[in-house]
Amino acid sequence: MVSKSSRKFIATAATAALVASAIAPAVSAAEAASFKDVSGRYVDAVDFVVAAGANGKSSTNFGLNESIKRVDAAILLANVLGLEVARAPEAGFKDVPDRAKDAVNALKFYGIASGKNATNFGSNSFITRGELAVWIERGFELLGQSDFNFKDVSSNYEASVHALVANQVAKGFSNTNFGVNQIAKRGDYAIFLFKAAQAIENGDLALTIMHTNDTHSYVDKAPKLATAVKEVRAENPDALLLSAGDVFSGTLYFNEFEGQADLALMNYLGYDAMTFGNHEFDLGSSTEGHKSLSEFIKGADFPFVSSNVDFSKDALFNGIQSKGTIGEKMEDGKIFDGIVKVVDGQKVGIFGLSTEETKDISSPGKITFSNYVEEAKRMVAAFETQGIHKIIALSHLGYDDNVAYDNDLKLAEAVDGIDIIVGGHTHTKLTEPKLIDKEEPTLIVQAGQYSDLLGTLDVEFDYWGTITGYAGELVDLKDKAEDANAVELVKPFKDKVMELQNKSIGTSAAVKLEGERAVVRTQESNLGNLITDGMLAKAKSINPNTVIAVTNGGGIRASIDEGDITLGEVLTTMPFGNTLGIMNLKGSEIKAALEHSVSQAPNESGAFLHVSGMKFSYDSSKPAGERVVKIEVKGTDGTYTELDLTKNYLVATNTFTAKGGDGYEMFANAYTEGRISEPGFVDYEMFVDYLTQSETIEPKVEGRIVDTQK
Repeated sequence: MVSKSSRKFIATAATAALVASAIAPAVSAAEAASFKDVSGRYVDAVDFVVAAGANGKSSTNFGLNESIKRVDAAILLANVLGLEVARAPEAGFKDVPDRAKDAVNALKFYGIASGKNATNFGSNSFITRGELAVWIERGFELLGQSDFNFKDVSSNYEASVHALVANQVAKGFSNTNFGVNQIAKRGDYAIFLFKAAQAIENGDLALTIMHTNDTHSYVDKAPKLATAVKEVRAENPDALLLSAGDVFSGTLYFNEFEGQADLALMNYLGYDAMTFGNHEFDLGSSTEGHKSLSEFIKGADFPFVSSNVDFSKDALFNGIQSKGTIGEKMEDGKIFDGIVKVVDGQKVGIFGLSTEETKDISSPGKITFSNYVEEAKRMVAAFETQGIHKIIALSHLGYDDNVAYDNDLKLAEAVDGIDIIVGGHTHTKLTEPKLIDKEEPTLIVQAGQYSDLLGTLDVEFDYWGTITGYAGELVDLKDKAEDANAVELVKPFKDKVMELQNKSIGTSAAVKLEGERAVVRTQESNLGNLITDGMLAKAKSINPNTVIAVTNGGGIRASIDEGDITLGEVLTTMPFGNTLGIMNLKGSEIKAALEHSVSQAPNESGAFLHVSGMKFSYDSSKPAGERVVKIEVKGTDGTYTELDLTKNYLVATNTFTAKGGDGYEMFANAYTEGRISEPGFVDYEMFVDYLTQSETIEPKVEGRIVDTQK
């Protein structure tokens, strides 16, 4: 496969030649008009080749219908392409006249033309249409596949004829005969050269992309997003709108409507494609499994792209996924590995990738994930086989997430041919595109979270799909006016949510309950303490021998403000509806779990555990797996004793974590071995029950989790 950057030496020269033919009146239209045999469709082509150094057979006759020798064809092609003839070594042909040596040497050096044999170029032989097809395809690096039924095109000429036909450079003599062995005419050659240069010139593309990610059912903000989208489309009606996933989970809109409120807005906004985030699979362990996800897909007025996710083992998705296919004739409400969008006459390939970590941090059930690098390479090859070299990866891998799984930086480094990565998962606010500057450059964009921002990216491509210019920004939505139609669309959903949002649970918080992502994924918080205390209290009511409770920081999604606590605040903080599990674990398994909890510290990790009934300290400067310094368990008398690694303890958690979520393999083993009971109480209901035992609460950070390096 020829790299995009290696084609650049042609691009500049061919475009310059085309421009020269238009701005040099002394040798352009005046010259063509002076040839009595040039008229109609030949005029522009003859102007072009004359500007590149071609001569007529006489001052009044160009010789449109006369044959052309290989040596003369070589000189003209080298001139048109602007080849650096001085750097080319001697080709070794004995039959090339001095006037053509530089041109022939250059054509051979650049792999455009070869001789009849090692010592004979065939200078005085007349060139055939098939030979010209090969020279022009290689010289201009023409791309593309075409549909033809030419019976005279052998494998030697097939790729070249495909490219010429696809770029409308040449046609056959008939539907079944290209004329590979026919002697080419000077007029044909002029047209071939002119149209090849036009294809390069017209193959440039200015593409505008709008992008969102990790919107997490913040439907309230959609009317402002709609205004921003309409403003972009007012300037560029062909702008694409893409979602990098995690539309599901996060607010009461999802708890109540399970994606349908989001879908109504996405259909209204006219998304072009979406890929799947890990949270799209959060309902997999519920009674109805992925029913809401399948209904979300079926109801979409846009396609989904997902090259490394296989839905085939889940019957809810029967007939929805076309695995192994690129949807050029797309169907809305279906899943393709990739799709093709036509923008300003140019084909743009878009494929999807979801993080393999989903199996550890969500509940995909029978849905499986394959390696992102392997699938990305497969998709790039599939697009390029179709002559599509402007390629977008719609990615929910994370910008700089744990490389043991996957991330966008690694994707850009490992896979050539991806021009743009529109990312999500890490909620990264890339205020400007990240350029991965390599032989085939890649741009990475990501637009924060929660519909706070609309990402925009303007990219200029050359014919071969190489990025030649770009500019990107994040449009802040807070000051945008609300789109009236979107407001009306949201209203019935909002009315129901406000009813739930405003319902007091009857308890007041004397202090803010800290649930911000940067806190609960890195350190102890008063909210994490409160949640685990409530979990432990419920577990003790079921089995009094339960002594510890743990919960993952990734399951805490928002803070709760000081003052009266509403049901809406609780559901926003704990949106996943996880249920209680009680694990029977050895002390050694608990220690291993705590090592995993702090393995990423001080960086954010959804696996970071909040605890009740115990306290521990660790040293974040030590290697992962060797960080935990001391672990103590709280007794019934309130005193702490050191954890016994050989003793068994009953530990409460949510069933997501109990089944191995967030990478807790030691919990997954216990689950497989039947050492976990599932009483079935939902997390937010347990939390509300615990809170309502008091009129006012004032939880504190108590030193349950201490990093000795701080």
